[in-house]
Parts: sequence; C-alpha cells; structure tokens
Amino acid sequence: MAVFTDINHLRQFRNAVLTIGTFDGVHTGHRAILNEVVQHAGRVEGESVLLTFEPHPRKVLFPEQPLGILTPLNKKLSLVADTGINHVVVVPFTPDFANLSADEYVRKFLVDTFHPHSIVIGYDHHFGHDRTGNIDLLRRLAPEYGYEVLEIPAQLIADAAVSSTRIRKAINAGNVTEAMAMLGRIYTVSGKVVHGNRLGRTIGYPTANMAIDETDQIMPGVGIYAVQVLHSGVSYEGMMSIGYNPTVTDSRDIKAEVHIFDFDAEIYGDELEIGFIARLRDEQKFSSLEQLTEQLHADKVAALQVLKY
Repeated sequence: MAVFTDINHLRQFRNAVLTIGTFDGVHTGHRAILNEVVQHAGRVEGESVLLTFEPHPRKVLFPEQPLGILTPLNKKLSLVADTGINHVVVVPFTPDFANLSADEYVRKFLVDTFHPHSIVIGYDHHFGHDRTGNIDLLRRLAPEYGYEVLEIPAQLIADAAVSSTRIRKAINAGNVTEAMAMLGRIYTVSGKVVHGNRLGRTIGYPTANMAIDETDQIMPGVGIYAVQVLHSGVSYEGMMSIGYNPTVTDSRDIKAEVHIFDFDAEIYGDELEIGFIARLRDEQKFSSLEQLTEQLHADKVAALQVLKY
C-alpha cells in the first residue's frame, strides 16, 4: 500500500475507485466497507484509494470538544494496509479546506485531483462548507464529470457507526475485552517511558511510567489491566495501572504505569506499545505498602491466567 501526504504531488491512479472517511478504529464494520471498495476496484480493473484526513476534522471544526480517537494516524495506516486498499491519501484538514463549497469540493478536490472512475460513499456522508454536499449532489454531477457513484449498503454504514460509538464507550468504561471483540483486534496505545518515583522497585514490582504519544486517543478507564507489551519488536506479558496511585499520593493526575513480567532492563526514553487484554479490578487505596504488595501478587496471578487466552 502506498501512502501520500502531499495532494499536490500525486501520481495518476488507474481507474481510481475512491472512498472517503476518517475510518477511526478500522474496526470490523470499517473493514467490511473497505472490502466493498477493493472488490469494486477489481471489477473495473482499477486502483482502490482511501482519502482520509489529518488532523481529524472535529479537531479543526470543534477545537473546544475532546476528541477521543481510537487510532492515531500511523496505527490507522498500518491497519488499512491489511485490508487490501492500494493507496491512502492523507489530506490535510485545514480551515480553508473546510470552507470549500460542496461544488468546489467535488470539482477542485475530487475530480481535478483524483480523476475518479468511481466514488464509493455512504448515504449519510456529508462534505463541503456546512456539510451541504451529499450523495445526491455527487449523483447530479456524475454525468458532467464522468465518474460513477456507488452507495455503500445502509446496513454496513449503520453497523460501522454503531460499532464506533460502542467501542468508545466500552474503552472509556474499561471494558477492553468487549472493545476487542468489536475491533477484531487488541486495543493498543503507545508511549515513551519516563521517570517516575521508582517506588515499584522497592516492593518488587518495578513499573515503566508512560507518557502517551497521542493525547487525543481514548485511554481505558481507571483500573488494573492484564496487558501485552511490545518493546523493540519483542512481546512481553504484564499488568498495567491507569489511575491516581491513591496508596502513595494524593495527586489527581492520572498516571499510566506498566509492570512487565520477567523483564529487567533500563528502558527510559524507549517506546512501548500496550495491548489491553482484560480489566482485572478497580483501583484501590491500601492502608500499607504490605497490603499493596499482597494485592500485586494476586494481580499478577490473575493477569497470567487471563493472558493464557
């Protein structure tokens, strides 16, 4: 799969079959839609092209609202590559782009830039200034510009929309196992290891404190999780705390700390990818470090049992 980030320097795609959207999460519903695009491109001996946007349009249009995305761009591109899509064009979403009229969006952006053979789109897709463009406008302009319009089946659109909403709710609630079923994959976040208070080392459970790379990405709710940890291409098992560390601090800043099983190396500044397998329990405040240590022993046993899945 080829990725283009400069729409002013694209090559000419052969019988381009376009679809457009954020496809945040690239979950099972999204993959069903992308499969339709790939199949149609095969029928017309063309190339499948996904147009997506960076940053997410809501970040530009509604900057005061929290975003809560499921997949940062690099992760999204990796997942889309597995669907068979030939090309992804990452379109910079700017205020000027948002102000294009619906007609300008079709003529200047879609037609003049991509010369599409086909545009595969859902009945509920809107575009252009104030979202005045839709599939009906695309159909009216199709004879003039010489492209074909294919409507994505309404049920696929509905399934994808429902899944996105449910996945976000599940992750916010810490229901990472439910989210995994809808995503068709393990939910992951990535970040760099930063210095913490090193308390874990004194009780036999050293942790890597993480600064999450994508601050707009949804983090699972406060709690203790069984996780997979990817470091330098090697996968490890572990358990992660997302919360306030109430036993040792009164801080109201949420921290993300992971204890990696059977691992002893200095990894400050390194990148980790955390895959959430199951939520083990709520965060608790213990009366002593001894009680905390006993609970961590129990958490490790529980995590190892879950990670045998």
